[in-house]
Amino acid sequence: MNQLLDPGKFDWNHLLEAYAIPWGIKIVFALAVLVIGLWLAGLITKLIGKALVKARMDPMLVRFLESIIKALLQMVVVIAALGQLGVQTTSLIAILGAAGLAIGLALQNSLSNFAAGVLLLVFKPFKSGDFVEAGGVLGVVEHVRVFNSVLRTPDNREITVPNGKIYNDVITNYSARDTRRIDLVVGISYDADIRKAKEIVEAILAEDTRILKDPAATCGVMDLADSSVNLYIRPWVASADYWNARCDLLETIKLRFDANGIGIPYPQMDVHLQHGKSEAA
Repeated sequence: MNQLLDPGKFDWNHLLEAYAIPWGIKIVFALAVLVIGLWLAGLITKLIGKALVKARMDPMLVRFLESIIKALLQMVVVIAALGQLGVQTTSLIAILGAAGLAIGLALQNSLSNFAAGVLLLVFKPFKSGDFVEAGGVLGVVEHVRVFNSVLRTPDNREITVPNGKIYNDVITNYSARDTRRIDLVVGISYDADIRKAKEIVEAILAEDTRILKDPAATCGVMDLADSSVNLYIRPWVASADYWNARCDLLETIKLRFDANGIGIPYPQMDVHLQHGKSEAA
């Protein structure tokens, strides 16, 4: 004990050779791995981000992927630096894996929404500003986020829908195409002149400047129903004009039919009563 406390009897050469020099070299190498590795991680992340931007990927997805890639690369660098210090990285990786599994099980629904958000950003079934029906909600897409999407309904309500619900359900994008077809079915009475009714409809379609010439609108007899002859009317319009054009067409058709004596009948049923002689008991 006295020998260890006495500086004159302490073996400094043994301390340097056995501990100071080896550990000093390990620390220098570990710091070099850490500094160079973090610099390379940042450089690789920037290069990947630039490549994704050139590929015209969504900026939100680019930033998100950059943060994930950078975090993973930094984790690899830290583990490599600890390996230079003699730390058993195998055990550390096992611990991190177990912790990741536990966190994944605890956040299962959130991770599902996260995965769905990434897929929505990658495959882009819709984008901000599109009018869609998704996750049981009909509205304009305001934001597409990693975990959820925000839609604005026609009556100006803001609804946040989990991405998992959107991606796992049917998505109808009404803004995906520049044109839409209006499908109308109008019933006229059996006493009405079918040819005259079609002429009136065709004149209305020709007068409306919102109706596209190509593809051409069609009009014809669809069904001989129980109480009416049903005409199908199928004009094409720009997607932005769909609802206004549809409402205006229905109103104009009704007014023109009334002015020309073409009735639109109510559902009705003819009942025939047969009177017979009852037999005496």
